[in-house]
Amino acid sequence: MLTVLLLALQLAAPRADTVPFAKTVAQLSESGGYFDTDNLISNESSYLHVMGAVRARGGKGGAYIGVGPDQNFSYIAAVRPEVAFIVDLRRDNQLLHLLFKSVFETGRNRLEFLCLLFGRVPPVDLAAWNGRPLQDLIGFVDALPADTIRHQRTHQALVDRIKGYGIPLAALDVSTLERFHDEFMRAGLDLRFTSYGRGPRSYYPTIRELYLERDLAGQPASFLAKEEDYQFLRDLEKRGRVIPIVGDFGGTSAFKGIARFLSDRRLNVSLFYTSNVEFYLFRQQTFRRYVDNVRALPWSDTGLIIRSYF
Repeated sequence: MLTVLLLALQLAAPRADTVPFAKTVAQLSESGGYFDTDNLISNESSYLHVMGAVRARGGKGGAYIGVGPDQNFSYIAAVRPEVAFIVDLRRDNQLLHLLFKSVFETGRNRLEFLCLLFGRVPPVDLAAWNGRPLQDLIGFVDALPADTIRHQRTHQALVDRIKGYGIPLAALDVSTLERFHDEFMRAGLDLRFTSYGRGPRSYYPTIRELYLERDLAGQPASFLAKEEDYQFLRDLEKRGRVIPIVGDFGGTSAFKGIARFLSDRRLNVSLFYTSNVEFYLFRQQTFRRYVDNVRALPWSDTGLIIRSYF
């Protein structure tokens, strides 16, 4: 099991303007690096346990910074930032978030989002599901077989949308997008975290379990738990305000660029989710540079860091 620790940090207030999506991605991204997993989903089974503390102690608005796949969306929905940066060493994580962006933009509600992502056929009465609990949506997707023909057609439409974002895609990028989306379709809600050369561990949570995870007070806390949270995220994605950056937490340019971006717009960091990246920075002896990068960020006086440890 994974536990989450919060630290409070300092400084002042937000405001934002138009964010040119592709230009910002290009200007802030560094060269990519290697990690031994596709990381399509998290293996952090208790990542939502901290949500009560986030609501009680954290601020709203400003900027969010995080790493990794879709667990970021639950934190973003809780904080309601004006802009969110997903910073990850792997170019593949950026591609995954471009796929998520296209699914958010296309999926009119939570159920259509799930159907698009997992290759299922949405119901005709889609709007009638808006107020249904997440368990009902999960049950609907679980009860349906994958529709491979529809999935292929849908995937091509999503890739066409992604190509319109203005971020250059090589042939390998396009095939990676297909491989990722096919894996969601094939595994369905049984999808688990896997590493290269090693099979999935039985104790890793499925994406179904991650979606249904609760905070320590027993409250549903996933970004899919409430339709209004999903709609907030959808709007943020449609406005190009969830920005996936290829960058190293201990690198020399991505974090410095984000700090300038936020300072120019008088936006302060409300929440920074590090997962267990700091562990690797210690091993690589780049932790000191990471500390300097964190110091350079403009912080809200209620800003929080969420980190994970085993």
